[in-house]
Amino acid sequence: MRSVRLGDVATIEVGLPFRSAEFSRDVADVRLLRGDNVSQGRLDWSGAVRWPLSASVDPKYDMAVGDVVLAMDRPWVGAGLKRSRVRPADVPSYLVQRVARLRANPGLDQGYLAYVIDSAGFSEYLLSVQTGTAIPHISGTQIGGYHFNLPPLAEQQAIAEVLGALDDKIAANTALASRADELMRQTFRSLTADSGVPLSETADFVNGKAFTKGASGTGRVVVRIAELNGGIGGSTVYSDAEVDDKHVARPGDILFAWSGSLTLHRWFRSEAIVNQHIFKVVPQRGYPAWLVYELLRRKLADFKAIAADKATTMGHIQRHHLDEVVEVPSMSDIDRLNPLMSALWDSALNAEQESLTLAATRDALLPQLMSGKLRVRDAEDLIVQAGV
Repeated sequence: MRSVRLGDVATIEVGLPFRSAEFSRDVADVRLLRGDNVSQGRLDWSGAVRWPLSASVDPKYDMAVGDVVLAMDRPWVGAGLKRSRVRPADVPSYLVQRVARLRANPGLDQGYLAYVIDSAGFSEYLLSVQTGTAIPHISGTQIGGYHFNLPPLAEQQAIAEVLGALDDKIAANTALASRADELMRQTFRSLTADSGVPLSETADFVNGKAFTKGASGTGRVVVRIAELNGGIGGSTVYSDAEVDDKHVARPGDILFAWSGSLTLHRWFRSEAIVNQHIFKVVPQRGYPAWLVYELLRRKLADFKAIAADKATTMGHIQRHHLDEVVEVPSMSDIDRLNPLMSALWDSALNAEQESLTLAATRDALLPQLMSGKLRVRDAEDLIVQAGV
């Protein structure tokens, strides 16, 4: 292995300058890849702005499959760095200022480059050099200043292939869970309402408490809105506190953030403690988890509108809003569809849980392979044992 500087083995391009007045919303125009579109390991095109096809753009700003991109302003979200690889569904698109694109030079494998950016060492380096307090940001020069050990090209490719097998399985699981959830949603929408009942009668909404206060730093995760939206990260709080079972979240439990982002989640991580501003939603007898989840999902837009109207720094709903009436299918329809819908619920949950195990395996192998402490052949054996 030889020690190299990232800027010497990869080409780092920053996107084109733009004026918001020139943005387009026409779906026929080309998407602009901005920092807001870069998440952890994926690109999120919801709310994407576009560039008119009639406006000329330098070809160097065209995105290509396999490109590695990195947000430069506010580069962190929840658990980690806002970086991703560009996939076929992400093109055509143009690179915009304040987003860095990395392409490997000869001698550096593009897949291996992506795992260098994914590594904990790279994240730790950026944390040490970023500037700005209110709005943290990084520069192209800072990105290029990272030093790492580079093995021969053939070994780079072998490492990228091994780690890629895990990422491919994670991507397949993500797609499976998404399809299962979408089928649940569409099936629920097809049902005819039989009666209206207060949402609060379909489940108990157990509010979390301020469990971060006095947390020990060990034990179970304390689930805050940050963990729901961004996963487990460096700022996650852990506690050894013994809490009432009603404040414990286990895989398959429904969690509803009633303040701030107002989001709905199926908890799929290890047993955790539910913090304030989050309801643990416990279905009442006769109301399966999938049904309560879909009833809540149907009300989510209304709840967000209520929260947006509140003259506070953090919008929220109040408990009396849970007493609003929701339309519920007949018990005969619920019973008839329960085997299918519960199977879809469990399928999505199992895929999410398996992806956690796969990601943990990948993250454990990554530094060992890159440092040369673990041989590719041994890593392949470990992956086979993981069932990939």
